[in-house]
Amino acid sequence: MATGIKDKVAILGMGCSKFGERWDASPEDLMLEAYNEAMADAGIAPEQLGAAWYSTHMDDVGTGRGGTAMSIALRLPNIGVTRVENFCAGGSEAIRGAVYAVASGACDIALALGVEKLKDTGYGGLPTAQVGTYIPQWYPNAVAPANFAQLASAYRAKHGIDAALLKRAISHVSVKSHANGAKNPKAHLQKTITEEQCLKAPTIAAPLGLFDCCGVSDGAAAVIVTTPEIARALGKRDLVTFKALQLAVSNGWELQSSEWDGSYVHTTRIAAKRAYAEAGISNPPKEVSMTEVHDCFSITELVTMEDLGLSAEGGAVRDVLDGVYDAEGEVPCQIDGGLKCFGHPVGASGIRMLYEIYLQLQGRAGPRQLTNPKTGLVHNLGGQPSQNVCSISIVGLQGA
Repeated sequence: MATGIKDKVAILGMGCSKFGERWDASPEDLMLEAYNEAMADAGIAPEQLGAAWYSTHMDDVGTGRGGTAMSIALRLPNIGVTRVENFCAGGSEAIRGAVYAVASGACDIALALGVEKLKDTGYGGLPTAQVGTYIPQWYPNAVAPANFAQLASAYRAKHGIDAALLKRAISHVSVKSHANGAKNPKAHLQKTITEEQCLKAPTIAAPLGLFDCCGVSDGAAAVIVTTPEIARALGKRDLVTFKALQLAVSNGWELQSSEWDGSYVHTTRIAAKRAYAEAGISNPPKEVSMTEVHDCFSITELVTMEDLGLSAEGGAVRDVLDGVYDAEGEVPCQIDGGLKCFGHPVGASGIRMLYEIYLQLQGRAGPRQLTNPKTGLVHNLGGQPSQNVCSISIVGLQGA
């Protein structure tokens, strides 16, 4: 009978490149930057790695479809390298592969790494995907800002929220994230913004303005995992362990029925429910110390607070404006600046989110450090509200 992964797998080390317009670096350079930090943090030699999972999305403009790109760049010792891609949740998918391998006993130590070079594609946004016959039937000329603007419109209509009030709330999300990102030397954007700047910024897809959208960036992140027993034998203390790791994938219900009203993300609610059960969490607002959520757009973060059960239905607008998710709030969100300030190198984002939670739990986040956090939640969403992949990871100090 399945018992879950709670406290069966520990983080041995993590690394993260500087995110941004990295014209100075190839994908291989970025991988090496994240890998070297993770290996130094773990305190192991390459020969101790048993297997690796590699996340990258834009294969035809990046490093290709196989696992050889990572194995060659890092000179891995001929171990198995599995390339994974699951839309914007690919980084979390790589983590899942590594964590499950260790939890199953298939290997003692595993590596997950994600990388993406988006600035070199020549596009201002995400490159045009080469798709089969299915997607154009459902999404002719669909673009991400419009898809998530529809989420905002549906949310406002369902809860009867004044348009100006919702715009203020999503602006507060952006202002908060920029305030946090300004303290992070690895973030792409490191400048604070004001509410007035946000409200007056050019509209991208109403009600989303320029500062409500995350940027296009280059970056890489890596995590090395093992069992708590091996971690302690290697001299590690204050272990950060996985409490839950859940994945929920759309099955067509949102698009192909009239039951979904477009005001929330169905898979997030399912994955969150499963993750809380696996982690033994019954009161998320009181038991989750901090979150890193997939704020591709500021409205996504706001709606996600309700989908995660951190805000009451229709209550996220007030909670956001009351500062519940600010750095000094009850459940800080995007304490590192989030996608809003790091941008979204697709294959790397899920692991980058975990990196901040890991640093916070170990008391190593510098000027961003929160007071005595015990648990953290990572929400990584790939796709769009009506068709997506959602990963929820919960980690915490061992015994917490």
